[in-house]
Amino acid sequence: MHPDDDAELQHVAEWLRQNSVVERLCAAADDAIRYVLDGARTWRFSLSAGEVDSDERSSVGTKLQYHVIEQLGLSKEPPLDTTIVGLPVEIKGTVRDTWMIPREGQCEITLMIQIDDKEQRMRALLMRTHRAWLTGGRGNRDLKRSPRRAAVREYAMEIAPWTGLPSEPLRLLKREQLEVVFGPKGQVKRLTALFGYLPGVIIPRSSIETVCAKNQDPMRRARQAKEHVLEEHGLIVLVGTWTEERRLAARLGYDLGDSAWVAVDRSLVKAVDLDAQL
Repeated sequence: MHPDDDAELQHVAEWLRQNSVVERLCAAADDAIRYVLDGARTWRFSLSAGEVDSDERSSVGTKLQYHVIEQLGLSKEPPLDTTIVGLPVEIKGTVRDTWMIPREGQCEITLMIQIDDKEQRMRALLMRTHRAWLTGGRGNRDLKRSPRRAAVREYAMEIAPWTGLPSEPLRLLKREQLEVVFGPKGQVKRLTALFGYLPGVIIPRSSIETVCAKNQDPMRRARQAKEHVLEEHGLIVLVGTWTEERRLAARLGYDLGDSAWVAVDRSLVKAVDLDAQL
């Protein structure tokens, strides 16, 4: 059956499209990646890093289904992973080129999410994973099988096109800069270097926690670094936690939410302040 003729598949697809699915799936993918990397305890910020083993990369898909369910306001429900508009739906994530469909999910509606860590992007497809479209006769030991690429091209519906994941600013640093930011000189000095290397780049709380991994109260150390950043680099650090700084950042074109940070040239801050007063 072609997807256009599969009424149940169409009902699920319509529900997903009406629920800001692209934004929510991106958030779920980012959450799953950060959960596995556990930067606040490991200093890791990329799935492609050599310190991340293959089992950990594979576990992103397992964590992803729970984050997707949470982001979409669904519940973990049998017989598969969840139900959407009363229909059972399997959720499968992968950081590779294909998905492994368990026996119970075969011939069922499957939300298939693919994460490309190298390009920092994700996409999502919806497909009824018929056994006729899966590779192999019996699959692996768990009887899992993968959809053939030709079948995916013809029978999968695009729910979210390739979309960029939230940026990880630590990936912007050069090798010599990373050696300083993750060096032995103390949290305040390392955070001062971080903001100095990345002016105008929004830095989420999680990145600061990664730089200060295994240390106490990294946000306090980041606040202490503000005066050093101004003195050494001529940059004013704005923090989303504080209402006035969040508003000032917004006037400069930065959305800090309630926890992100950004270092901006002090002349720009003074100009915006003066303009606001006038």
